[in-house]
Amino acid sequence: MSVRTSAVPPAGEPRQQRERRARILDATVALAAEGGFDAVQMRTVAERAEVALGTLYRYFPSKVHLLVSALARDLTTAEELSRHQPPLGDSAGERVTALLAATTARMQREPLLTEALTRAFMFADAAARDEIRSVSRLLVGMLVRAIRPDADPTSDDLAAAAVIRDVWLAALVGWVTGRTTAADVSRSLETAVRLLLDPAG
Repeated sequence: MSVRTSAVPPAGEPRQQRERRARILDATVALAAEGGFDAVQMRTVAERAEVALGTLYRYFPSKVHLLVSALARDLTTAEELSRHQPPLGDSAGERVTALLAATTARMQREPLLTEALTRAFMFADAAARDEIRSVSRLLVGMLVRAIRPDADPTSDDLAAAAVIRDVWLAALVGWVTGRTTAADVSRSLETAVRLLLDPAG
């Protein structure tokens, strides 16, 4: 029986497979939080998740694929939270800034985990393209809802969200690689939001 590699269980997936997938991703996140990118080894993940190594590879063919899937799952949770607790603010810029500040602060509280997930995103290739697309789609979705919470987004909204997403990801890469500080990340995001959503201000 083939197993679909994905952070989100496909519709109709048997409960046992969903639980196994969740255990694998939970083990991955725990190892990354403890030791960063290098701490996530496929054999160690399999042992902690209590699955056979071959089973792990059927779900996730590589360490990078595994970590990007964990990132996609994490952002799925964040996206659901943003639906139930929308960011506050009187303008699109204020709401987007609040959303980014909360998400970035949460990631910076677990630097080793963020380092592992960000490095995996940087290294990902076509094997993880579905998860890469999922990450991008989730980020843009959260941003456009913050930009225009009560109406359908315009093409300009979508374009602005895509640029802010790219600035955010680039800023995170700089932070996890030690080239920039947490304050630099905040400044980059605030500048991008101001220029794109409040140029007159």
